[in-house]
Amino acid sequence: MRRRLLLALAGLACAAAVLHAGAAMLKSEWSADDLKRIQSLSLASLPGLRPDPSNRVSDDPAAAAFGKALFFDTRLSANGAISCASCHKPDRQFQDDLPVGHGMAQGTRRTMPIAGTAYAPFLFWDGRKDSQWSQALGPLENPLEHGADRTMVVQLIATAYKAQYEEIFGPLPSLDGLPEHAMPNGSAEAVAAWERMTPPQQQGLNLAYANIGKAIAAFERTIEPQPTRFDTYASELAAGHQKQADDLFSEKEREGLKLFIGQGNCVTCHNGPLFTDNAFHNVGLPGGDAAHDSGRSTSVAELKADSFNCLGPFSDAEPSACTELRFMETASPDLVGAFRSPSLRGVAQRAPFTHAGQFATLHDLLAHYNEAPAAGFGKSELKPLELSDQQLRDLEAFLQTLDPETSQNKESE
Repeated sequence: MRRRLLLALAGLACAAAVLHAGAAMLKSEWSADDLKRIQSLSLASLPGLRPDPSNRVSDDPAAAAFGKALFFDTRLSANGAISCASCHKPDRQFQDDLPVGHGMAQGTRRTMPIAGTAYAPFLFWDGRKDSQWSQALGPLENPLEHGADRTMVVQLIATAYKAQYEEIFGPLPSLDGLPEHAMPNGSAEAVAAWERMTPPQQQGLNLAYANIGKAIAAFERTIEPQPTRFDTYASELAAGHQKQADDLFSEKEREGLKLFIGQGNCVTCHNGPLFTDNAFHNVGLPGGDAAHDSGRSTSVAELKADSFNCLGPFSDAEPSACTELRFMETASPDLVGAFRSPSLRGVAQRAPFTHAGQFATLHDLLAHYNEAPAAGFGKSELKPLELSDQQLRDLEAFLQTLDPETSQNKESE
């Protein structure tokens, strides 16, 4: 009897040891602070999208449907061949894989993806626009992009989309006697034609043109960041499912995540569920003329003077709602050569990288951040990271977990 009791006790001790070992194996490798940081990067932490006070139709489904049609319409270009989707390709995260955009001619900066930009206070690499609707208007009249003009665009709307426009925005302005092409900035002929118009004619065209941007923005607000393997990993960790989380990430990917939120200092600029602070930074980029691109430092004056900004006559916002524009930094030397931090969601699928496509691979990009060379223009914020080659490979492995698991809006018109 005593022998059976001793054997039973030994068996219980053995089982306890096995359970203890199993619990140790399942114990999280993340500290409480680590887990908070990881959750802060998850899409589950993304707040609901607030209405855009400068765009009263920002969440109107009819406006979004109208804006989608415009987004894919090549007639909104001088040669009838360029649409918004020509550079913002739906099946490529709404960008084009080129070092710099190419519409009517080759541009000077990389095409940025659209998903999540409704959360951004400033648009474009240099932040020269402060809303999606204002941003949408710039390329239409840019000779390197659509090469159109606002008079031509409004006339197209009157011909092809009159009912849709007027259902949302009310009557179009009278276009009787107006030239085919005119705009306040552009070729000498277009500007002269614009200046021959009466102020009420100019005002009517500007209002209709702004409304076209607002419809496009209503569509672009529906383009959301897509879930990734990282988001699933973060969700499993939050639920305390350590084994399920471990099955999702390799050791290299976990080590890369540790570097991302720790020694690599990546979350300094690429934080929050969109992996961006939406701020402007000089990171000492190379690339000929691109290295001397003044970036944010000159765009602030352009933004303040823009009649389509939040405080302008075509905005639907009360001045008190235009906080970002009213209090933006305008004169700091840190803005020289500074560009907006892009979202890193889907970054591994968007080579080449940075504002002029200066880096062909993620390896090249990470090596630049690791070495932190001096800026050719302005002053770089970077400091050498002194990461090993293996650590850089781990970081790259983690960034690949940010690839979207699903695609969105693949259809074209």
